[in-house]
Amino acid sequence: MSIPVLKAVFPVGGLGTRFLPATKAIPKEMLPVVDKPLIQYAVEEAYAAGIRQMIFITGRHKRAIGDHFDAAFELEYELERGNKNDLLRVVHAIKPDDMDCIFIRQPRPLGLGHAVLCAASVVGDSPFAVLLADDLMLGREQHQGGATVLQQMVQAYAQRPGMVLAVQDVPRAETRRYGVVDVHGVNDTMAEVFGMVEKPLPDAAPSTLAVAGRYILTPGVFDSIRRQPRGAGGEIQLTDGIAALIGTEKVYAFRYDGKRYDCGSKEGYLEATIDLALADPSLRDAVRAHMVKALG
Repeated sequence: MSIPVLKAVFPVGGLGTRFLPATKAIPKEMLPVVDKPLIQYAVEEAYAAGIRQMIFITGRHKRAIGDHFDAAFELEYELERGNKNDLLRVVHAIKPDDMDCIFIRQPRPLGLGHAVLCAASVVGDSPFAVLLADDLMLGREQHQGGATVLQQMVQAYAQRPGMVLAVQDVPRAETRRYGVVDVHGVNDTMAEVFGMVEKPLPDAAPSTLAVAGRYILTPGVFDSIRRQPRGAGGEIQLTDGIAALIGTEKVYAFRYDGKRYDCGSKEGYLEATIDLALADPSLRDAVRAHMVKALG
């Protein structure tokens, strides 16, 4: 019987240089897609999967993330006094009463592996999820009550305990942007991983299945990360820590049912904004009309 996944780690210490000058003073995770910041989408996904302890690995310029999930007494007082109950419910929903938020300062941005390692003392001996807020991921029927991507992964983990990595097919020319897995059963929804390479050149990539920004990991990954030298880009890579455990622990690639928006890029961010605006009944007609006019 698998141990339930009750904790989620959000590495949010990056500088977001691709969105300068906006991210000079605003964390990239606080950039809004329609009316909700990227980090809130990720936290809501974790909450829907049954997770109640959210662990944020932050940097010194990330105070706005903590403020977002903190109480805002003045705002709530004004909304209540103005009988703006719908907006008050929106504010309260940001952090439900049964959700705990823990903030850990990453002293230096030394890579995703190092950020995850910063959570070791809080995670302890439990399996945990890692969600990258840059990757806005929506289950295919999520707007109609379908499972989120992390819900799908938690269900898969319950059936086959081990590390579970969300993967997607990418063009071979783009493998150098991702961690890429070597699996048997490349067309299976869930396949065992036999090797991983961080950002391989297209000719050296073992497949075109790239790891997306969702993971379920076991606590053994912490010691494995500690043993790794700095990898691609001079950083401590999470991929290297996971790869070193293959053969010792089960690692699975999970082909999720949904869509990933790479909101670390301007193109992906704009695509997410347009798609989610079109999915909002209150905005759909106005957005369509504007697009028709703009595209003439």
